[in-house]
Amino acid sequence: MKRIFHFIRARARKVLLEEIWLEDYVKLGMKIGRDCSIQPGVIFDYSHCWLIEIGNRVTIAPEAYILTHDTSSKSLIGYTRIGTVIIEDDVFIGARAIIMPGVTIGKGAIVAAGSVVTKTVESEMVVSGIPAIPIRSVTEQKSKLQQLMDSSKCYDESYTLSGRISAQKRETMMRELLGKSGFVR
Repeated sequence: MKRIFHFIRARARKVLLEEIWLEDYVKLGMKIGRDCSIQPGVIFDYSHCWLIEIGNRVTIAPEAYILTHDTSSKSLIGYTRIGTVIIEDDVFIGARAIIMPGVTIGKGAIVAAGSVVTKTVESEMVVSGIPAIPIRSVTEQKSKLQQLMDSSKCYDESYTLSGRISAQKRETMMRELLGKSGFVR
């Protein structure tokens, strides 16, 4: 019964609030691969979403923007610039990153949170900044993170919401991480 209620509530919300769901983009021609994790608040360019292709096992963090048009050209030349956005397999796009038209993000690349990607990203590269520039390879990033993890506090799944973290563990985690970072499985 609870499932039916949630289904009806979600459908009513979609109609009343005129929400656009992934299935709406797909119906218009956007391509999304298998096993992708697209977090809440991601904005896809609805006006030209058929120019977007997302590969397999792609993660897009909350509030990222994937744009296929740039209207800033309209007042200058009377036309809006448009371009494809191709996101290849195994890519990670951080929270609030902006992907501009005409960009391909290569296989296994990582786009740091808040970055603005204006040019194609090579496979297995980490990019960051405004505009995003390559900062290191994914292999170098993994090594750097491993070194950091070796000298940091690490927590198991019981320190997560899905692991039903207790009030005591939340307090402990807060105290242990004050002013520094750690890792959780």
